Amino acid sequence: MKAVEASAINTIRFLAVDAIEKANSGHPGLPLGGAPMAYVLWSRFLKHCPQDPDWPDRDRFVLSAGHGSMLLYALLHLFGYDVSLEDLKQFRQWGSKTPGHPEYGHTAGVETTTGPLGQGFANAVGMAIAEQRLAAEFNRPGFELVNHYTYVYAGDGCLMEGVAAEAASLAGHLKLGRLICLYDDNEITIDGSTEVAFTEDVALRFRAYGWHVERVADGTNTEAIAAAIRKAQAETERPSLIMVRTTIGYGSPNKQGKASSHGAPLGEEEVRLTKRNLGWPEDKTFYVPEEVREHFRELAGRLQQAKAEWDKLFTAYREKYPEAAAAWVAWHDKKIPEDLENDERLWRFDKPMATRSASGQVMQVIAEYLPNLMGGSADLNASTKTYLSGRGDFQAQNRKGNNLFFGVREHAMGAVANGLALHGGLRPFVSTFFVFVDYMRPPVRLAALMGLPVIYVFTHDSIGVGEDGPTHQPVEQLAGLRSIPNLYVLRPADGRETASAWLTALRRTDGPTALILSRQDLPQLAGSGRPAEKGAYVISPEKGEQPALIIMASGSEVQLALEAQAALWKQDIDTRVVSMVSWELFLAQDEAYREEVLPAAVKKRLAVEAGRAMGWQQFTGCEGAVIAMEQFGASAPGEVLMEKYGFTVKNIVRKALELLAQQRA
Repeated sequence: MKAVEASAINTIRFLAVDAIEKANSGHPGLPLGGAPMAYVLWSRFLKHCPQDPDWPDRDRFVLSAGHGSMLLYALLHLFGYDVSLEDLKQFRQWGSKTPGHPEYGHTAGVETTTGPLGQGFANAVGMAIAEQRLAAEFNRPGFELVNHYTYVYAGDGCLMEGVAAEAASLAGHLKLGRLICLYDDNEITIDGSTEVAFTEDVALRFRAYGWHVERVADGTNTEAIAAAIRKAQAETERPSLIMVRTTIGYGSPNKQGKASSHGAPLGEEEVRLTKRNLGWPEDKTFYVPEEVREHFRELAGRLQQAKAEWDKLFTAYREKYPEAAAAWVAWHDKKIPEDLENDERLWRFDKPMATRSASGQVMQVIAEYLPNLMGGSADLNASTKTYLSGRGDFQAQNRKGNNLFFGVREHAMGAVANGLALHGGLRPFVSTFFVFVDYMRPPVRLAALMGLPVIYVFTHDSIGVGEDGPTHQPVEQLAGLRSIPNLYVLRPADGRETASAWLTALRRTDGPTALILSRQDLPQLAGSGRPAEKGAYVISPEKGEQPALIIMASGSEVQLALEAQAALWKQDIDTRVVSMVSWELFLAQDEAYREEVLPAAVKKRLAVEAGRAMGWQQFTGCEGAVIAMEQFGASAPGEVLMEKYGFTVKNIVRKALELLAQQRA
């Protein structure tokens, strides 16, 4: 190892240690042990551009072990990203660019938000899928627009998490040869040695998944690390796991190799001893030797040249393949064609139909306009109606397919979808039964946190599922998803509302959208359609100037509300029905529109929804009521369950009369 490289590695280590010490918070063990591995990757292999962090053909680097964020921030700073020395000094402080765990969209050069272990690993699988799909679509002889790797830095904790196991199995099946995982194999977790809980043969497990495995016995041997990466790059048929035996807290005389170096500052005295032990100036903090600074400037200059060469390649590509170049731009643009919104087939529904089936019909039309719509289900295409006809299956033998088969792997499916969205160029969707959102809740939350436009198709939306029983009846899931900030939840009542919901999801660029769809057939409702894009609208107005009562409902319960309205009219009770497709969309409308739909003067309001009542009170007010599911369901035909649990016209009318009687009293 050259002297400047040894100094560069120590610079990375101690920028991290000093930032953590100043913040009095953080994880020094990983940067101390993993700096050589990260330095080799970033200085010799990683293709990226500090001046243009979003360059489409950059290699992706995912720090799945997000607690080691200072390792990444130090690298970003040294390579010249928009992360200053002052930013490092503000590690974990309010408003800084260097939060405790890496946050996508917050810090230049951060490819994904990580921290929940294993999520980044699965994101990387999605990125590797995206790279292969785009390469198959756009590369031409002599014009490799897409030619990059996905690297992921993972630790023991990442590989213990089930999401990593699911994603690794899928990656092996798909033969994602450009996916390379650097495994920081330090045998330490928060509770101590991995021997207390993690004694499996990781190499054997990954070989069984279909991965190529390399071992590096000494995590400080930069040449051995480089040789392992070269071997991984040469392996084109399998993803690669490079097991690098590191020492957590390397160089710390009293904490090296111990769990105590994982999640707390070393302490002033131990920092001093560690610097002395590794030959670093003890009296300097945030120190970057000038020769190291110059070394990284040279490395960054070479990277800039690689980006300039790609720009020339794309210019020539545009001249020779103008249609493909235009498609490239369109695929990376998140706008949807105007012609799609005006296609009459989206709105053509003339018979009762489950909204899951309506969604499937709409998706086929959308795929004609958006050839980069890509996704699939957790082994449920036949039930969720999400297979894109004629769009091919993405497999190891066919990289041009748009249908992904995730198998029964909901957790990985959600995280892979995030990776597809993060990579760029594709519009990802995934699907499963609504009750199984529990298996993929972490990536849904992270998609909302990152503002990723992932689309979730959740079917079998209520006790209407019927005979499968309470294990498959999602009574609490609506409330759960609605509690996630920046997630739009849409539960359409018929085919036209379903088309509107899909268009809403496709227009959205700053967060995910969940479509909640029925298994059972529903009638096509008069007056439904585009107004659903505002979240809530008057689907059937009152007859007079002001209603005595407003009934609100979503999904399959809207038809019941409309029938109840007709029954109340017969009793001279003027009633308005509001289809409440999406709380989030409705609350995003201006105050005037919200008042138009739910006038404050009308205090008697009744909400009807086959889910928990939690949250409905913001719309019903203190004089309103909710007909809801406050217990688990049962195994019986869906129509029987709806009757037994009070989702009938008779019960809605009864409850409405009770509300109005309270007013007269």
